[in-house]
Amino acid sequence: MRVRNLAIAASVAALAAAGLTLPLAGTASAASTLKDDYNGDGYRDLAIGTPGANSVTVTFGSASGVSEGRSVTVTQDTAGVPGVTEAEDEFGENVTSGDTNGDGYADLIIGAPGEQVTGKPSGSVTVIKGGRNGFTGGSHVVNAPADTAGRFGEATTWNDLDTDGAPQLAVISGDNWWYYSGSGENDPHPVGLEVDFLPEGVRLDGMVTGNFKYKDGFGYVLYGERADGGAYTAHMSGGVGDYGYQAEVLGEGADPTATRDAATAGDVNGDGYADLVTGNSRDGKGGSVTVRFGGDDKFGAPVTYDQSSAGVPGADEADDGFGTSVAVGDVTGDGLADLAVGAPGEEVGTVDGSGSVTLLKSAAGRFTSGKAWHQETAGVPGVSEAGDSFGTSVRLKDINKNGKADLATSAVGEDIGTTVDAGAVWVLRGTPTGLTSSYAASFNGTDFGFGGAGFGGTLR
Repeated sequence: MRVRNLAIAASVAALAAAGLTLPLAGTASAASTLKDDYNGDGYRDLAIGTPGANSVTVTFGSASGVSEGRSVTVTQDTAGVPGVTEAEDEFGENVTSGDTNGDGYADLIIGAPGEQVTGKPSGSVTVIKGGRNGFTGGSHVVNAPADTAGRFGEATTWNDLDTDGAPQLAVISGDNWWYYSGSGENDPHPVGLEVDFLPEGVRLDGMVTGNFKYKDGFGYVLYGERADGGAYTAHMSGGVGDYGYQAEVLGEGADPTATRDAATAGDVNGDGYADLVTGNSRDGKGGSVTVRFGGDDKFGAPVTYDQSSAGVPGADEADDGFGTSVAVGDVTGDGLADLAVGAPGEEVGTVDGSGSVTLLKSAAGRFTSGKAWHQETAGVPGVSEAGDSFGTSVRLKDINKNGKADLATSAVGEDIGTTVDAGAVWVLRGTPTGLTSSYAASFNGTDFGFGGAGFGGTLR
């Protein structure tokens, strides 16, 4: 696949190397309530993790969207960031955000599950504080606790799990879940699960949080793979001191409604509860997504969609990978969260593995109207080529503050010139009728000086 290669501004690269500062247009506010507004200007920002390059690139939102010219890239070699970049760190494997110190600016929370620290299991989480002039407010690292098999930092969240008004950092490792009294800076001692409900030998890969069963409280969905290779998906809730006491396995083994791939949460039917969406890229021929409505003390029955379902474009074909990535957000501005599904193995025309993203619009929580987007869609930059994997990651968020979520998606297999697997990211704007390719933005790994690192493995 070929995407226009926009030259990154030299001033941005120089500022990033000097300490993560960036002169920003407009007047910033020091009281943003957005969990992903790192510079306090009232616009949501897009964070792009590239674990192959051990980096996270933040592109700052604005009324005109995002561009590579308004961005900063951070690594463990950046001044003020703890640690040293090592090939196996996987810094940027996942990215979360939230205001960890209450100063009105969102902070980056970055997982590096491959990090090796002498005398400790593998994995770490780095918190880099946002501010008016970029990421200049300091940072700290939280290392893996002793009582884990490693890969600490596979996923992170920042939520008020005990509803006391003070959010907490929650982290999963390969075989456990932990939370801290805050961000782990002043109290680095984690609290683990009260009840050991996880199956022996499980490898956890992700988690998502939301008010699934209680309008005034959060639950957590953990997902991954059992020791026998079957998928594993469970919901847990509770309070401080007994988190995990109330656990419910939602699906496991060959159950098509279980996931080892991806999960997201949002209110798709407008009832005030978060609904759970999971993707299963191995279900059937080409993969599927499952929606479970949240509700008073229970989930609704799972409803599954694939490319043979009414209103879902395409065909259910082997190796499509439909459900590899999922995201929810209100694209049309009607108050209901819509659903984006990545199928990075999708054949576009006769091109294998070029990939696509399907946007399914919510109709009272049902998804029977959709459109597929790929590099052969009119107005979308680039050309579909074998192995691009368009749709590797997806994110829906309102970047230009017009009340409608925009789609960000990546293709880690994108080749740029002679650079194989440079990777690329696209942003398509939301409108009252769905997505549009007008004013589409695209940038790629070579714009930021990365080689074949698969830019865009994670979008936040």
